[in-house]
Amino acid sequence: MNEPEREGVAPQFPNRTDMHTRRRRLRRRSGWKGALRDIIIAAAVAVAAVTLLNLYVFNLSVVEGQSMQPTLLEGERLFINKIGLLFTPPGRGEIVVLHDPEDGPQAKEYLVKRVIGIPGDTVEVREHELYVNGRPVPESYTDAPIGDADFAAVTVSPDHYFVMGDNRRSGASRDSRFFGEVDEERIVGRASLIWWPLSKFRGL
Repeated sequence: MNEPEREGVAPQFPNRTDMHTRRRRLRRRSGWKGALRDIIIAAAVAVAAVTLLNLYVFNLSVVEGQSMQPTLLEGERLFINKIGLLFTPPGRGEIVVLHDPEDGPQAKEYLVKRVIGIPGDTVEVREHELYVNGRPVPESYTDAPIGDADFAAVTVSPDHYFVMGDNRRSGASRDSRFFGEVDEERIVGRASLIWWPLSKFRGL
């Protein structure tokens, strides 16, 4: 007895040309996705690196106001060295960037000032002249005598600093004579150099 003829679909195998085309499409897709993934990873690493450098190593800052004239002019760009404070504390005469210790409408996020007194120093302004530890301070970086009222002698506390602006004209600088000594934790870094404009490029 003859078996009934079975119905069905004969298996079809792709020819070599179709397989090659599919592989090429897969490679193209995976290559595009891989390139996009690499770009995203590289961008994330770059952002993280810049963020860490900005937080702990250096910062770029713009001079605002006139309190540091004639040394620094408004609009000049500064390179701020942060990591150096981990190894050596600020010294007399150095220019530093600090968080404004005051609140209110006049407060700014950052101030740029010069360190006048370090912990243990006695600072005073007598007859419009600056004295540190009883001796007058030669100030080649100023272009005018101190125009504000004299300032009674104060001794700088441990871990604190006395800062002033280089502009000594009356009312030109809001500094330690008005808001007191500055806690070292408020000091962000040292102003190491002016990097813009290029015509003013120099170390500080």
